[in-house]
Amino acid sequence: MHSMPQRPWYRDYWPWFLISLPASAVVAGFITLWLAIQSDDGVVVDDYYKQGLAINRTLARDETAARLQLVADMHLADGNVALTLIGQLASYPERISLRIAHPTRAGMDQTALLTHIGNGRYTGQAQLPAPGRWALVLEDPGKIWLLHGHITQGGEARVTLKPNS
Repeated sequence: MHSMPQRPWYRDYWPWFLISLPASAVVAGFITLWLAIQSDDGVVVDDYYKQGLAINRTLARDETAARLQLVADMHLADGNVALTLIGQLASYPERISLRIAHPTRAGMDQTALLTHIGNGRYTGQAQLPAPGRWALVLEDPGKIWLLHGHITQGGEARVTLKPNS
């Protein structure tokens, strides 16, 4: 009786299929590790306690902005910011601060100083460093009022900043 010659195991499909399942899990694990190391988000806020204490001050500033009926219309294009501030202010500050904050990456946050050019209009320079959703905070130099908004980066953008309600 002649027996048929056996093929080596590595010539069959099923051993390779069975080996590929755990091998793909190992490769996916290394990819996940690499992504975790490359995109370290870090701590959003370094001092949670002080941030908690500041909540009451922020709420008071929002209430002041609401009482003054402040609203700002902002246009962001090519790194240029044009902003119109409307409300019941006795006088417009010469400079106001626009903070652009990423929800999870504090290292990417930036602050732009906007200069008053007349009739509640302000201009300045600001660039969104990366695509995504950004929080906008507009405040006066005396830290009396505060306006909020959100923008999704994608070229030219218009947004209205209002007090939190």
